[in-house]
Amino acid sequence: MSVFTAEVIGTMMLVLFGNGVVANVVLAKTKGNSGGWLLINAGWGVAVFVGAFCANQVSGAHLNPAVSVAMLVSGKMSLGEVVTYITAQMVGAIIGAVLVYLFYRPHFHATESADDKLACFSTAPNIPGHLQAFLCEAVGTFALILPIFLMVTPTLLQGSEPAETDPVLGLGSLGLLPVALLVFGIGMSLGGTTGYAINPARDLGPRIVHALLPIQNKRDSNWSYAWVPVTGPIVGGVVAALVYQLLTS
Repeated sequence: MSVFTAEVIGTMMLVLFGNGVVANVVLAKTKGNSGGWLLINAGWGVAVFVGAFCANQVSGAHLNPAVSVAMLVSGKMSLGEVVTYITAQMVGAIIGAVLVYLFYRPHFHATESADDKLACFSTAPNIPGHLQAFLCEAVGTFALILPIFLMVTPTLLQGSEPAETDPVLGLGSLGLLPVALLVFGIGMSLGGTTGYAINPARDLGPRIVHALLPIQNKRDSNWSYAWVPVTGPIVGGVVAALVYQLLTS
């Protein structure tokens, strides 16, 4: 399996499980309807674990353009490698979002709220304010990437060279659990403002799918906000990489 394929599969699983739990909670007539914020956060933690487990041994399981850009800034990957990773992540996110729609299609039809339908694909702030939301996304992603970098030893941060442990996270399969718990914690502590995209592919890919699919009685895809969950996480990831370099220099 190539790095590209691994990132496609891993990100696809991430979105299938992650956006899937959102659909289970917010769409009408599902078994998990009104399951609440705790269920969504737990589902996203599992989504990260499953997606990372699928890609870990081949690509290091970035599954997130902010992680790949942080690796570029820290000098651990080339620009060409990052382009490959991000392209794969976008493809995987789009496929995952399409699968969520196909799986829950009758429930999309049974749901009256156009906002709830959009929430199954992309994020939005509970209180309008793009700059505040940008800050939240940047801080949330910083809180994701810096701890991940600090979990590893500098000798393992060497891009995608083969290793017995994850070449990026340096954690091995069982060590993916702390990353899943980290995402669960970010959702519980920092997710209440924007829904914590903390991943440009996870938000932009499904938002594109929402815009293109023939979803009954859907609203617009909120493109005026779409730049926030893309640029906020990238900035947060870059700052995390710079802080890591300062701490380990």
